[in-house]
Amino acid sequence: MTSRYPAIAADIVKLFAARDTHAVEVAVLQPADPFLDMAGEDLRRRIFLTESEIGKTLCLRPEFTIPVCLDHIASQAGTPRRYSYLGEVFRQRREGGNEFFQAGIEDLGDRDIAAADARSLADAHALLSLVLPGQPLAITLGDQTLFEAVLAALGLPRGWRMRLARAFGSVAMLEAALADLANPPRNSQLSGPVATLVLDGDAEALAEHIAAGMEEAGLSASSGRSPADIARRLIEKAQLRSVRLSDEAFSALKGFLEIDVALGGATAALEKFAADAGLSLGAALENFAARAEAIEAHGLPVEKIRYDAAFGRPLDYYTGLVFEIAAENADRPLVGGGRYDRLLTLLGAKKPIPGVGFSVWLDRIEALREGAK
Repeated sequence: MTSRYPAIAADIVKLFAARDTHAVEVAVLQPADPFLDMAGEDLRRRIFLTESEIGKTLCLRPEFTIPVCLDHIASQAGTPRRYSYLGEVFRQRREGGNEFFQAGIEDLGDRDIAAADARSLADAHALLSLVLPGQPLAITLGDQTLFEAVLAALGLPRGWRMRLARAFGSVAMLEAALADLANPPRNSQLSGPVATLVLDGDAEALAEHIAAGMEEAGLSASSGRSPADIARRLIEKAQLRSVRLSDEAFSALKGFLEIDVALGGATAALEKFAADAGLSLGAALENFAARAEAIEAHGLPVEKIRYDAAFGRPLDYYTGLVFEIAAENADRPLVGGGRYDRLLTLLGAKKPIPGVGFSVWLDRIEALREGAK
């Protein structure tokens, strides 16, 4: 381990070994498309892009989850398998340098979802407890699956469920989506050919039209959303304008998003919400309850863990549990993580592989350690 690594790196590596993980290293240069397609709008804006000698779009590794999953698929390793990493990531940040160290664990293939979720949270908490002894920590949980179950139980059409699911984790996007749901905007003015293709719902032809326009304007189709994605969203927006949620259903959705309780009382709060709203949340609520019990069984300080129904993280690949751990009364998280059961299939795995993991910002930890001296 070189001198450039943080002083706490050696202790973290020992912890990872004790937690039965396989240390993995992944290339700094990565194919850009998986991040542009799956990482989320917030990360897409901050990626450093480049090109290979043959014109393939590459990027400096902006995070580890996607590269670790790609390496797992390429190696054809069996599961369950737990990977750990510690290295630099590269992305533009509002605060701090654009090159910084992250460490984490990716837990792939465990079919006991509740147990794997709880273990991931326990591993992250153990890491922080090791490198920040005595530091009070605050843990916030959200659940993408439960949010989507509420949307389905309310009878929202697929287009609206998809839009709201994508907005989960972004306060601004979610508020904008809810405002549109309450008062659908009028149709925007589109140019003749685009308007016709949108009205016909012809996604393929619309994507070709957009691609041609981008090429004529000298815009790269790999520098942001793809023409197919733009076409899909234009058609989706047109369809969404025709839907208006009933006052009763809208009130229930707002009520769900206002749930913010200690984890010990979260299952009861969700059961009461479902009963009051006349909704059946089925397996999503059962899995939530099982996870809460598994977390408590790890001996974590449940009084410091809160479930916030509106809490998400700004990465598109999350599918279930999402969580962050911060120093008490601090704004920036020290750890962020969650479940991503669809990611490996989207990256090319031949069969579904469940996954959950977390990343730790080592520079933020070091700043806290320096402040405590």
